[in-house]
Amino acid sequence: MMDKSSKKRLGRERRHRRVRAKVVGTAERPRLAVFRSAQHIYAQIINDGTGRTLAAAADNEVDKKALAKAAKGKDARGAKAAAAFAVGQLVAAKAKKAGVSQVVFDRGGRSYEGRVAALAEGAREGGLEF
Repeated sequence: MMDKSSKKRLGRERRHRRVRAKVVGTAERPRLAVFRSAQHIYAQIINDGTGRTLAAAADNEVDKKALAKAAKGKDARGAKAAAAFAVGQLVAAKAKKAGVSQVVFDRGGRSYEGRVAALAEGAREGGLEF
């Protein structure tokens, strides 16, 4: 018998496999893949044709003072959501340097809410189209 956390993990992995069967990053539109752990959030822009990562960002690269300010600002988010928003902006800036403006979004089997949505919002504000 499986415990609740194993069922949740397996369900997320199943959803992720189902989405990855349809979402493929090409040279023209690479894939923006999001990985969310309990503590951190990571984003990569991947060309699946060559298997290369074109740009990557994580919440440990973001300035902590800017995060504290963003969490307390007018558009107040929680600390983790503010970090995710900043990661989205950072990965968008790195993508622009790599010559990428359009991506397909891969939420990693997670629901599009909370930190995943905040990262997507930050990436859009940073200039990525998806």
